[in-house]
Amino acid sequence: MKFSTFHLFHRFDGQSFKDVYDYHLELVELAEELGFHGVRLAEHHFRDYGVVPNLFTMLSHMAARTERLRLGTGIVVLPLHNPVHVAEEAAMVDMLSGGRLELGIGRGYQSFEFEGFGIDLAEARDRFNEALEVVLGLWGNPSFRHEGKFYRTGTEVELVPRPVQDPFPPIHVAAVSPETVTMYAERGLPILADPAAPFRKVVKAAETWRETAERAGHDVAASELVVARSVYVAATVERAREDQARFETMFDRSRIFNEKSSPIDPRTGKAAQGFEYYQDRYLKGGAVSNDFRWEQLEVIGDPERVIGQIRLLEDAGFANLLCDFGSTRPMPLEEMKKVMRFFAAEVMPAFK
Repeated sequence: MKFSTFHLFHRFDGQSFKDVYDYHLELVELAEELGFHGVRLAEHHFRDYGVVPNLFTMLSHMAARTERLRLGTGIVVLPLHNPVHVAEEAAMVDMLSGGRLELGIGRGYQSFEFEGFGIDLAEARDRFNEALEVVLGLWGNPSFRHEGKFYRTGTEVELVPRPVQDPFPPIHVAAVSPETVTMYAERGLPILADPAAPFRKVVKAAETWRETAERAGHDVAASELVVARSVYVAATVERAREDQARFETMFDRSRIFNEKSSPIDPRTGKAAQGFEYYQDRYLKGGAVSNDFRWEQLEVIGDPERVIGQIRLLEDAGFANLLCDFGSTRPMPLEEMKKVMRFFAAEVMPAFK
């Protein structure tokens, strides 16, 4: 099992944008020092939920401040971008970092963001699939031309620069719904499993992916599945439970799980086409009990319990745990560093 850190770049009350960037840049440098495999950054727009609208700009900066860490997106919302730009910018980061880019991509889900770009959320899947074809076409061919429903190159073009990694950087598709997992497993594209899905669903997603990919003739042993989880380890189970309750009182989850973040078609007030699987998740104000989160959502507890939970994910077929150590908790920098150091010292050695 490899371990990476996830960075939402949420801006809490009283923070400047520079405060947010400086905070996470320090954590990224610490992740390299502690021996983490990589980092992944979230893309968001138009609100404090996440304040990195261009992941490749931030990853380029991180490339200059690190030497070994894999630098990943988690995820690029493809329908909000010109895919030619994505292919170019990603290739440039791969070049600048010496071949350390990992490209996580997804169709997105936040209606507020799609409305801001003037894009119909119901088109997200079709736009994503077409954009993916453009990125892969530019990366996989000496020259490429595309004339599609949403995107076109206009003429045959050559990608400059090209990625360092051969044939191109690893790609992971954000997925947990059965339909999406199956769709990309048939193409042999590894998944990045949803942090808001219970353990049983991400385990099922990995099982479905493996079975489908094998039937389609892909080498599943060569594919690395990624699973994202909220992660917290304390010296004792009792302390972990106490801290979990404390963390929950520190943050208003309705700021994240609300109509702005829900995949709702504003014309109907119901789930947009293609998002029926997520009908209720973002409209419940994040009202999830501590017990549910303890048993079914989070990797949390003392080292022994946490190691056991990670073993379950490893046995399911995941090879990289994307650790969210508290992106929605207004935790002082030094406290967050202690959390990461304790995890690196007490959990990671069990997987070497």
